[in-house]
Amino acid sequence: MQVKSKYLLEPSTIQLLRFPFSLFLMPVYWFALSQVKAIHSGHAVLVFVILHGLVYPASNGYNSYMDRDTSSIGGLKQPLPPTRQLFYVTTWMDILSILLSFFIHPYFAFGITIYILVSKAYSHRGIRLKKYPVTGYLAVVLIQGAFTFALVFFGTNAEKTFHIPCLAIVIAALLIGGFYPLTQLYQHKADLADGVRTISYLLGYRGTFIFCGIIYTIAFTLLSVYFSVTMQLSSLYVFSLCLLPVLLQFITWFRKVRADESAADFRNTMRMMITASVCTNLAFIIIFILNHFE
Repeated sequence: MQVKSKYLLEPSTIQLLRFPFSLFLMPVYWFALSQVKAIHSGHAVLVFVILHGLVYPASNGYNSYMDRDTSSIGGLKQPLPPTRQLFYVTTWMDILSILLSFFIHPYFAFGITIYILVSKAYSHRGIRLKKYPVTGYLAVVLIQGAFTFALVFFGTNAEKTFHIPCLAIVIAALLIGGFYPLTQLYQHKADLADGVRTISYLLGYRGTFIFCGIIYTIAFTLLSVYFSVTMQLSSLYVFSLCLLPVLLQFITWFRKVRADESAADFRNTMRMMITASVCTNLAFIIIFILNHFE
């Protein structure tokens, strides 16, 4: 007889932490790191581990525990039902991330705590920021974009300075803001059944593409200005080149959805997410290398 140990992670717990999903949030890290002049290497590694190995997966898991999705969610076509273990695991991951953050700086630990609290408020049944289309959207854009950029810039900086480029913070927010509504396209019905009205639902299928296109255009324009002002013209060329596959897939997908709204499905959404995240990560990693290893 096989005895199930309470110390073993259940398959649903491992699945719902959605570690691969961190790839989609990773561009903000590389963007911030590429703009730090004096990097503390040890802290840079630890910041990466805290965010992508603990904070983001814990946030994913907590969201799944609260939502108890039965249909596809970001990165998972068939999510397993969550158990109480998932709640305990995410709680301990949050605690560990805060404790590890003190090795970087108390202010960084404070920032990580704020991130965790906002992510909890986003999903918690008693607060549920995600059910409000504009408030939920702004919470994601400001926390996963602007606030995370500032956190990474401060935490990886050897000088632990608060002199963080404001324009870059705005750009990080817009990069998330121009991408996030697309991830909600295939979830309209499931969200509505759960009492959630997302920004994507509010805009509609076509409106979501137009809105994201506008936000991303603004982000790219400001990024061009930022790279020009900071004398990083080679970085602008790199980002523009890496963005081409994303632009091509965005236009192709938009045309499909205009012809048939059923094309706004899980499969096409994941293809768009993977293409956008891989290309954007690649762009900022190359920019990081150009700025620090030339």
